[in-house]
Amino acid sequence: MASKEFLEFSEPRAPRENGIEAFNNILPTIKNEILGSRSHWDKHEPKMWSRATRLTNAQLVDFTIEKDLIEIRSATTSYGNIILGKIRIPAVQDEEGEGFIHVRIHDPPNRGTEDVIFHSLFTDEGSPDADGRPTTWRAIQTDEKPLEFFHE
Repeated sequence: MASKEFLEFSEPRAPRENGIEAFNNILPTIKNEILGSRSHWDKHEPKMWSRATRLTNAQLVDFTIEKDLIEIRSATTSYGNIILGKIRIPAVQDEEGEGFIHVRIHDPPNRGTEDVIFHSLFTDEGSPDADGRPTTWRAIQTDEKPLEFFHE
């Protein structure tokens, strides 16, 4: 299993053609996962997707990779590349500014981008309090939140 201690991620950068292609190959999956995550968290902890409260599902996933994938980082492993992407959600513009989701995908070796696999969305549950409960819930990040490795 990958862990940040053993991975050397590239510096954050604008996506190039192969990164755009990799994310486009799984765009329907990314959008379905966003909607599934929102539905799940709305039942358990509505604060997680609170920045999207006023948005319909269609508005929440109304983004394109070409325009809204603004940053990526990648790391090579023995079983392929792990790619992190910061995707803008154009409909999120509030007192905190623009909204972004962080996505983790996996590109196995030797086959191009046609076999890219969705791995996860970053949902920040914050540092636990003294009782072990999360202190924050955030699925939609601010621009200032760095794109870093996550396990979710």
